[in-house]
Amino acid sequence: MLEPQRQLKSPARTPEPRKVSPKAPPLKIVWEIPPPDFEIPDEPMDDFDQSLLADALRDALSCAQRLSKNQLCATSLAVCVKVDGQTFTKAPDWFYVPYVYPTEENRHSYTPIAEGKLPTIVMEFLSDNKRKEYDDSNIPPYGKWYFYEQILKVPWYVIFNSESGKLEVYFLEGRYYKKQTKDQHGRYWIESLKLFLGIWKGEKEDVERKTFWLRWWDADGNRLPWRYEKAKQAEIEKQEALEKVETIAHETALKIAKQMLQAHSETAFIAQVTGLDEAEILVL
Repeated sequence: MLEPQRQLKSPARTPEPRKVSPKAPPLKIVWEIPPPDFEIPDEPMDDFDQSLLADALRDALSCAQRLSKNQLCATSLAVCVKVDGQTFTKAPDWFYVPYVYPTEENRHSYTPIAEGKLPTIVMEFLSDNKRKEYDDSNIPPYGKWYFYEQILKVPWYVIFNSESGKLEVYFLEGRYYKKQTKDQHGRYWIESLKLFLGIWKGEKEDVERKTFWLRWWDADGNRLPWRYEKAKQAEIEKQEALEKVETIAHETALKIAKQMLQAHSETAFIAQVTGLDEAEILVL
């Protein structure tokens, strides 16, 4: 059994400089849901592969029954917060919130504290060379890194490049993100989900080519299947069970045939009783 890794220690992460000036005034943060007429910036994903990555992450969690109606697993949904009197938003490519207040309304955005807990993990999928995922600008509208680290204070920040398969996982230690070290299997223990996160290369049902995917593994090292994988495995197990039943039935018929032969029963009669071919009975 694999031992869960909690808050792994490693050298500081790559983006520098990172320190926020101690002379800078503290940010006044208010967790206030934007008014209905607030115009949320449209931040669509950069390409189709990114949406596939996000869907696959949710698919596995849902299939393993690790998502409830009081948990939020969202893709490109605007996370809102009011800083120094002005509302700012960022739309992570994927994020997870362990508890949200029930609502019957369709979510067009999410405001932590006001609507539930803070996200415990956010992910960004690289698609270009602009390196906006590493932007630590503390000037409004704020860089993504700064927003997640200093404003939302999200414990886990994941940056993934599906083309190269490069995965970076950062954990908020103190005030700053620190890059984590993967275990011997190349995975990272995400405490808030009680799961390992790692890379898997292969094909998905709706994707024709082999590519890199982010996958979940449980504490015992078992990979969480996608829904279609689970259905495929169930079909294989069903077929194996049927074959086993047929094998047992055939062996039983052979046993009965032997007993009837010993009792000097006619071959035709034995075939009628057991369903075996006469040729198969003669071999006995």
